[in-house]
Amino acid sequence: MNRAESIDRLRRKDPWDLLIIGGGATGAGCAVDAASRGYRTALIEAHDFGKGTSSRSTKLIHGGVRYLEQGDIPLVMEALKERGILRENAPHLVTDLAFVVPNYEWWEAPFYGIGLRLYDLLAGKYGFGKSRNLNKEETLERLPALKQDGLRGGVIYYDGQFDDARLLIHLALTAEQQGATLVNYCPAIALITGAGGMIAGAVARDSESGEEYEIRAGAVINATGCFSDAVRRMTDAGAASMIAPSQGAHLVFDGSFLRGDSAILVPHTTDGRVMFAIPWHGHALVGTTDTAIEDVSAEPAPMEQEIEFILETAGRYLSRAPRREDVLSAWAGIRPLVKAGSGGGTASLSRSHSVHIDTNGLVTIAGGKWTTYRHMAEDCVGQAAVLAGLEERECVTRQLRIHRYESPADGIQAEVARAVRMEMARTVEDVLARRTRMLFLNARAAMEMAPRVAELMASELGRGAGWRSAQVDEFRALAARYSAFAG
Repeated sequence: MNRAESIDRLRRKDPWDLLIIGGGATGAGCAVDAASRGYRTALIEAHDFGKGTSSRSTKLIHGGVRYLEQGDIPLVMEALKERGILRENAPHLVTDLAFVVPNYEWWEAPFYGIGLRLYDLLAGKYGFGKSRNLNKEETLERLPALKQDGLRGGVIYYDGQFDDARLLIHLALTAEQQGATLVNYCPAIALITGAGGMIAGAVARDSESGEEYEIRAGAVINATGCFSDAVRRMTDAGAASMIAPSQGAHLVFDGSFLRGDSAILVPHTTDGRVMFAIPWHGHALVGTTDTAIEDVSAEPAPMEQEIEFILETAGRYLSRAPRREDVLSAWAGIRPLVKAGSGGGTASLSRSHSVHIDTNGLVTIAGGKWTTYRHMAEDCVGQAAVLAGLEERECVTRQLRIHRYESPADGIQAEVARAVRMEMARTVEDVLARRTRMLFLNARAAMEMAPRVAELMASELGRGAGWRSAQVDEFRALAARYSAFAG
């Protein structure tokens, strides 16, 4: 992806078939779907691709064991099918991961064993592996860092793991290969209304140059996640809220806290969620929480009670209880859950997606989860195409392979060069948070790398010493928030 070339294409005066606002999982998925159907497609993102929720997941492609317990069988079946489709289309980005549910009470082995066998059954031909019961010795062989006191055994099952920000970049590259135009750091600052007050496009501003573009389109898709209501209110200040935002926090520790290649699933926590401890890029990732919030931001931070909750829960299952000083990085994401009546809290809200069309024709896609992004896009683009009066064309993404590189980048210099030249990285944060995952793995180590990354990026982008200095200062201020919860 070349940003200058993409900006040039945005200047075109002919209307696009579809304009997508938002460069997260859902927006990028819609761009892939629309472009692969042959629709002229543009996507604009206010910050960097995946700046928000889409880079802050628990790194799992899964059916959702918790949704099975809640009785949401259709959602589980949809997610399990999409999990299988994604592994087929992106085997370089999605891998199998073994999960063990440790059993400390006599009833847990039969209870979770039966539930996870149903999980396997619902997956059908898209299964990742068969679940089975483990004795104590087998459980400890899989999870040597597990607390042994009172351990009876466990149940093993299989789901998928991925790197969310990397998959997102590959989706953006796939969309471009299919003919879409994507630009980051180009927020929509106004919506354009046409005949009858219907939405006919958006005005976008290049954050780097300040130049503004009037982008007209047959239909506009609002795929901005937890910011969906703000976009809707650009033309309708009284629009009722669709989103019930919920925050999920994660802590990252050294890999020695988990050891081995298997993950832990804690099936019941005090906030009504499950908790995962998973191996990820040589580290141990533990989360998550489900905290209803009022205000949303592009850079949410874990709350004190969330940190304490994760540490306390992890300490009940790990033989070496993690402490605050062991936290290498702490971060949070915001789920754009769709409101559904009242009561029950965000943990009880469905993770199904919703396509909403306002009376002015703005199409908003919200809810859902990373695993089901493809199906969400298929649904949304199909409805947007009808609204725009486009020729009906079949979705082809079930068999569409996601972009892959011929060879991986080797070393930080090569990583930075690829990120700038091919992946539209514009800031040190883009590289250290999302093109690589250093900020999410070890915030202090990322701070140390910032000057070198700024130097390499300045060379690639033709920036001067002032830019380098400002970038390092900005990134270190951000990274300090990710390490603020350590001792």
